[in-house]
Amino acid sequence: MTGTPASPVGRPALTRRRALTAAFATGATALGAGALSGCGSALAANESTVRLWDLFSGADGGLLNDMVRKARPDMPGTRIERTVLEWGTPYYTKLAMASAGGRGPDVAVAHMSRLAGYAPSGLVDPWDMDLLAEFGVRREDFADAVWSRTQYDGKTYAIPLDTHPFIVFFHPEPMKKAGLLTKDGTLDADAFSSPDRFLAAGKELAKASGKQGIAFGYATDTAQGWRLFYGLYRQTGGAFTLPAGGPAEVDLDRMAEVIAFMAKVVDGRVNPKRLDYNAGLASFTNGQTAMILSGEWELGTYRAADKHVGAAPFPTVFGTPAVYADSHSFVLPHRDHPDEEHRRRTHRTVAALLKAGQIWATAGHIPAYEPITRTKEYAALLPQAHYKAAAAEVVLDPAVWFAGAGSDFQNAMSQVLQQALLDGLAPDRAARAMVRRINTFLAKPSPA
Repeated sequence: MTGTPASPVGRPALTRRRALTAAFATGATALGAGALSGCGSALAANESTVRLWDLFSGADGGLLNDMVRKARPDMPGTRIERTVLEWGTPYYTKLAMASAGGRGPDVAVAHMSRLAGYAPSGLVDPWDMDLLAEFGVRREDFADAVWSRTQYDGKTYAIPLDTHPFIVFFHPEPMKKAGLLTKDGTLDADAFSSPDRFLAAGKELAKASGKQGIAFGYATDTAQGWRLFYGLYRQTGGAFTLPAGGPAEVDLDRMAEVIAFMAKVVDGRVNPKRLDYNAGLASFTNGQTAMILSGEWELGTYRAADKHVGAAPFPTVFGTPAVYADSHSFVLPHRDHPDEEHRRRTHRTVAALLKAGQIWATAGHIPAYEPITRTKEYAALLPQAHYKAAAAEVVLDPAVWFAGAGSDFQNAMSQVLQQALLDGLAPDRAARAMVRRINTFLAKPSPA
């Protein structure tokens, strides 16, 4: 073949090789052909069936089933057939390969942070916003902070289901005893509004609980260190621009400042030092610590241990409001010649699921479809309603092809941060090491 034909939207034509390249670039491991043997049936599906791939098992999987049942009146004559796949690289590899061959599902769930590796590669198709508007879903129904990441080349390539931010959870009794709650029982954000105040609050919590103050489970984890660092760094207002080919445009002094603060948070004096993810959960659920820095997705775990558990957006420690987050979103796996009526059915199905978002909110996720979060029912949902404001201040991973949920990039950044927090690597050296690794990623050609 002497050339690469253009796709209908001006992107390079999608091939199996391009899909594999995109999958490998985001840290995926290739699956054998047998792993895709069931994908071909998607094209032969009954027209009334919308096939959905997602990564929700356990409690979240049960809630999605409940949403499907609630959505039925808004999608008459349509049934949803779910296929639940393993989270992480196996999921994104299979999605890429199936999309390349036109054998993917009608719609799939993907993390918004992975979109930069999929939309430019032609692995997903754009949504028809006029068609969604017919079914009551419009651009203005979503927060700007998340919606801005749905765009590529002037088109919408993802419809957000939720925002799942990195926040704080706390036990109300020691918080109240330490004087860190407002009169209405919510977090006194001012008490955490600078590095010194945040550390002082940890000391007060340790005194009030008679044990330790603030837990953060990060040791050996592939993402936790990065989540905390990037949210805090964006609060500093420091540049974080990653141009293709590099080098990264960042503020090393502010990076070092954030790393130094993180090291103090986990120095082992009033807050535990060497906690892995599960040990962090345990220290909070068994009352060894009064607060934990955590994703909202653990709400069910914490509420099972303390039915009165409180929560709040991550405090603004460095001056500029910013909360690290990601977003589960709906994407349309690529079709060379999509059936117009079936795509219409798929749009209607997604609109119906978004309108059932109150069910999804019970797990802790913030529904991205804002008409849900404006209801009295949502206002009565606690502690979820106490941290819904985080959705307006969220920052996702940098919009580059190698970043995002489950990526080698997050793991590489977390490894350096663990050296600083666990092994005493100087903050300025850790910052430079992070930049070196970022530049290594930037030097690799994008698969798009």
